[in-house]
Formats: sequence, structure tokens, C-alpha cells
Amino acid sequence: MGIFKKFFDKLKYTFKKTELNDDFYDELESILISSDMGVETAIEIMDDLRLICKQKLIKDTEHAQIELKQILINRLNANEIEFNYPLIITVVGVNGVGKTTSIAKMTKYFLNKKKSVILAAGDTFRAAATEQLSNWADRLKVKIIKQGEGADSAAVVFDAITSMKAKNNDVLIVDTAGRLHTKTNLMKELEKINNIINREYPEAKKLNLIVLDASIGQNSIVQVKAFKDSVNIDGIILTKLDGTAKGGVVYPIINDLNVPIIFTGFGEGVDDLDLFNKESFVDKILM
Repeated sequence: MGIFKKFFDKLKYTFKKTELNDDFYDELESILISSDMGVETAIEIMDDLRLICKQKLIKDTEHAQIELKQILINRLNANEIEFNYPLIITVVGVNGVGKTTSIAKMTKYFLNKKKSVILAAGDTFRAAATEQLSNWADRLKVKIIKQGEGADSAAVVFDAITSMKAKNNDVLIVDTAGRLHTKTNLMKELEKINNIINREYPEAKKLNLIVLDASIGQNSIVQVKAFKDSVNIDGIILTKLDGTAKGGVVYPIINDLNVPIIFTGFGEGVDDLDLFNKESFVDKILM
């Protein structure tokens, strides 16, 4: 199934109509809401579209679609990010969102940019997590710093930073346990990891990225808010954009939470991750 296929099909059917009337606008608004864009955002977008079509005397759906595309692009206001090196990326997120796989994809992204990468297995609560990350490290031929199950995550990060500085690596990517907002002790552990990074490598560029599953829609917002209560979130890795109709959630995430989407994952392959581009994202919605 292609990206947002059900969403696409509904949009294409609506834009086949030739007359701009209340039924057209109402149907389009319902489709936007169904994409998990949020009622308020969808209504505002439709108000903008109605006004522009009125001002420009647009009478057909073909030109209305062009105007809608520009409205959707303008509303994303995605922040362009510049990676500076040395770079330490701490990856957070609840279990099941594709965190470890996203780390592997990010590793491949930086390797493709000719950057040296080291991994830190900071999820010491699950032996399977360390094993999975180790398998990716072997496949991608990068060094991984790890300890046994139940070890102090901050100690793993300390060792990884020591190795990073000794080897002059460009990028360190830190895995963390799948944290739920109810697990206060795990959130405190995350704060401890960040304190270690700030203390041991203050000159390094630091990013805290949260992995979100696009298919869970508005629940993504709850997860971001929970993590922001304990740690600064610099950006989002949005996964599983293939085969989901929930892509509209990017709007409340970016605009309401003021957190940029940095990477998008759109497949299972290790190369299926790229920097978020608002123009191509909207193109995929309206193609």
C-alpha cells in the first residue's frame, strides 16, 4: 500500500468534482480531519482555502487544489536543521515505534554522508534491545559500546563518549529504554544521560530526537508532551509513513507543539529514511 493510500483516494475522488460549493468544502474538511490533522487546524485550512478561492475568483477544483497545496506547505513551517559535528543524538520513544530500526537508518544516513558513527546501547533494561542494536552495528560495520542487562545506562553513555573522543568520531547515537510517561524512574534516568553528555562533551552538538509512529495519529502528541516534561525534545523521527492515513498529525505536532520533524521513515529498508521536506510531503498527500 502506498503512502496514505486511503487518504489519497478520498482526495482524488473529491477533486474530480468540478464545482466549488459547500458540499465540496465540507467533504474536503472531513478528509483532512480523518488524516488526524485535528479539527481546529482542518477548519482553519478550509477557511483559508475558501477565502483565497473567493479573492482569486477560482471556480474549479483543479485550481483549488493548487491553492490547497500552497496552504498546506505554508502551514508546516518546518525548521531546517543543520548538523554540526561532533554530534551526539539521544533517541527516545516508547517501545514498538521503531526506535532501534530508526537508529540503524540514521547510522546509514550519516555513513552515506561520509561521517564516522558510533552507537551506545543505552537501553539496558532489555537484553533483546542491546542484541538487536548489536546486530545492526555488525551489519553496518560500526562500533557499539554496550554493557550487560541492568547496567547503568549513563555509564554506557560515559564509555561511549570516551571512545568517541579517543577515536575522533563524528556522530554518536545513543539508544534509550522505551519509556512511558508513567515510569518516573526511567525519565530520571534519561535526565541523567543528558547530564553526562553535557558534562563530558560540552563542545559537541547535542540533539534529543523522539521516534513517533505516524499510524497512531493524535496519540503521538501525547507522547511528545510526556517526554517534553522531562527532557528537551529537539526534533522528531516520524516512522511508518508507508501505508497509513494518519499523516496529517504532522500539523499539530509542528505547529502546536513547536517541535520540528527532522527525519521521516517510509519503508523497512535501512536506506528508507530521509530528512523531512515539507514540499515533497505535501506533494505525496496531493499527488
